[in-house]
Amino acid sequence: MRSLLLRLYGAFTTAVQPLVRRKLRRRAEAEPGYGVAVEERFGHYDDATTGEGQCWVHAVSLGETRAAAILIAELRRQYPGIPILLTHGTATGREEGAKLLEPGDTQVWQPWDMPGAVQRFLDRFQPRIGVLMETEVWPEMAAACAERRIPLVLANARLNEKSLAAAERLGWLARPAYSALAAVWAQTEADAHRLVSLGAKVAGIYGNLKFDASPDARQLAAAATLRERLPKPMVVLASSRDGEERMLLDVLRRFGATAPVPPEQGAIRSIAKRVHDVQWMIVPRHPQRFDEVAALIEAEGFAVARRSAAGEPSDAEIWLGDSLGEMALYYGLADVALLGGSFEPLGGQNLIEPAACGCPVVMGPSTFNFAEAAQLSLAAGASLRVENMEQAVTAALKLVENPERRAAMAEAALAFSSSNRGAAERTAAAVLAIAQAADPVATEAAPLEDARAEPTLE
Repeated sequence: MRSLLLRLYGAFTTAVQPLVRRKLRRRAEAEPGYGVAVEERFGHYDDATTGEGQCWVHAVSLGETRAAAILIAELRRQYPGIPILLTHGTATGREEGAKLLEPGDTQVWQPWDMPGAVQRFLDRFQPRIGVLMETEVWPEMAAACAERRIPLVLANARLNEKSLAAAERLGWLARPAYSALAAVWAQTEADAHRLVSLGAKVAGIYGNLKFDASPDARQLAAAATLRERLPKPMVVLASSRDGEERMLLDVLRRFGATAPVPPEQGAIRSIAKRVHDVQWMIVPRHPQRFDEVAALIEAEGFAVARRSAAGEPSDAEIWLGDSLGEMALYYGLADVALLGGSFEPLGGQNLIEPAACGCPVVMGPSTFNFAEAAQLSLAAGASLRVENMEQAVTAALKLVENPERRAAMAEAALAFSSSNRGAAERTAAAVLAIAQAADPVATEAAPLEDARAEPTLE
């Protein structure tokens, strides 16, 4: 029997459906991907969209999709031919997820969390198990899966203090949703404690799936070749968020990056000369901001060269990495990376990826999204923490001028990355065990099987 509060929540999400549609139309003007298959978001599918008894993996955005890619690859290794149902909430997530599909897989939008859309989604696909990535727990979906005895699990789970406080304010919705999950596998012990406080059944602390990702070898090889032609060492502001690009440009301008470089005076070089001796690069986190950041760079008085237009290095003051899926190339080119999302109070971006590429990192004060990874990285000597962008630029310049320390940090980064692997194997095994134990009669789902592979999970 559903609670009155959950029924009221369902009535609310149904009532605001027109607003959701309007928001999607507006988003589609800037990002056409949001205009694709819109009706899927409300549980309406064409006849060609089929698939029953699949392993459903939900990865809302780009970062979660990349983590899901690691898990899906391991699921396929442990259970060849496993059919995957992949859902997303953002256009970049769906675009990245399309690269993961194999024959027999299905990809659709995550249904809006209202009773009608959720019921139509579950009726159409009848997943054998649902795997939510990292943070995506929706009350209506959790309740509907529990009613149908479809095990719904949360993998690579994380929950920071800010998100916990928000969930506690809406405890009447959050606690039943987390309690309805069949299992949760947390990234860290701190995440586990916070999840348990919301009623989640934490079945293990497996670490972060992203440690199991291997950088694109072709991109790293291309970066190594390109580095030989670079006239200057490179510092990259990686996965930058709104506001951080302006911070960097302000610091570079104050340090004299746009002014004529004064002559050297003996052994002492001016800060402007040191800044000019470095090639600076900005890689925005979100592709819809590429044009905006290019315009900002020019407005601040810098010449800009875009990866999408130039391809090869130029003598522009600022390079703009305006491409998707090339972070390994950018980290391979960089002597030092400034961690985006950590200089604004946004919790930081993924610092595991630069570590896997052997790239030293300078991070700002805000890393709550990767708190334990940040602490481990600092302890390993793979990164530095500073309080603001000016300190970050100064620290990067010092590293550029100290090849011995930079090499030691690069080696520490690789060791830090390799020592934290193993989450994918543990998580995939746990997912398959729960799927195998699920009762197909009770769930009215087909066995999780595929004609291409034996044995089935029955």
